[in-house]
Amino acid sequence: MSEVTTIGLDIAKHVFHAHGADAAGRAVFSRRLTRSKLLDFFSVHPRCLVALEACGGAHHWARELRAMGHEVRLIPPAYVKPFVKRHKNDAVDAEAICEAAQRPSMRFVAVKSEEQQAAALVFRTRDLAVKQRTQLGNALRGHLAEYGWVAPQGSAHLAMLADLLEGGEIGQTLPEAARPMFAMMADMLAELDKRIAALDKEIARRARDDEVARRLMTIPGIGPITATAIAAIAPPAETFAKGRDFAAWLGLVPRQASTGGKQKLGAISKMGERTLRRLLIIGSSAVVLQASKRGAPAGSWLEGMLARKPRMLVTVALANKMARIVWALLIKQEDYRAPVAVTA
Repeated sequence: MSEVTTIGLDIAKHVFHAHGADAAGRAVFSRRLTRSKLLDFFSVHPRCLVALEACGGAHHWARELRAMGHEVRLIPPAYVKPFVKRHKNDAVDAEAICEAAQRPSMRFVAVKSEEQQAAALVFRTRDLAVKQRTQLGNALRGHLAEYGWVAPQGSAHLAMLADLLEGGEIGQTLPEAARPMFAMMADMLAELDKRIAALDKEIARRARDDEVARRLMTIPGIGPITATAIAAIAPPAETFAKGRDFAAWLGLVPRQASTGGKQKLGAISKMGERTLRRLLIIGSSAVVLQASKRGAPAGSWLEGMLARKPRMLVTVALANKMARIVWALLIKQEDYRAPVAVTA
């Protein structure tokens, strides 16, 4: 029996599948494992390379397998898909993961520690609360429209709606049976506002205490939320050879469809870390909006772009530029210095 050098592990909640291959890539075994037997299997197996898809729970199992002495690599699911042969099942997926891990040019995801995942949890929680507030606010506006009331857009007007519902002009015109339901939605909105405000305070505190976050906040368009999110979620800057690679990891570079020597670039790829990409685009949109109203610095890159390109395109281009600046500051461990404007 050949020596197993690589194992592709397809993980799930209760049932797992392991596919072992030798150094030449030949299949040695394909085995179904239950959750309770998984660690027992790897504890007695000779140390080897174990590859998993970077999906839910992958970082936990990667830490467990590393503690046993195995070399563990996580592969983005999009990079595993081309190796799946015809039908899809757990055994085929495990074989595809094993084959992908043996490619010399394959790119891997860094395994996160429990502390890194805990630091990122505050942003996931805030995103969830903001989405729930938006959903609840839209529901409130939609139900009020059924009674002839059109509420202004924006979360800033939701508190005003709550006051008008409670003993105000709106509340007096609503049917008796509907008032308790509207009061319940207003109370839920107020509670979500409090929780989001508490999370914002916690994020601001972390930004003040973290040297990396303080350095990143010197970049225009990056505030406490974006700075601490980058410090908590992004892998070490040394992972990337240059700033463009970091921007590509965030999905802020154009998607290519080039062929026959003709280069064709489309919209951004939107691959990689969506949370940081969204935060950078929000920050860049604020900078572009201010520049559109008050004017960009004379002779600056932003002034030239706004004169030639649509505002949304400039927003995405600025987010790409901000990502490269973030990488440069992390590598050089310096604060941001605004470039000197070029004058004619």
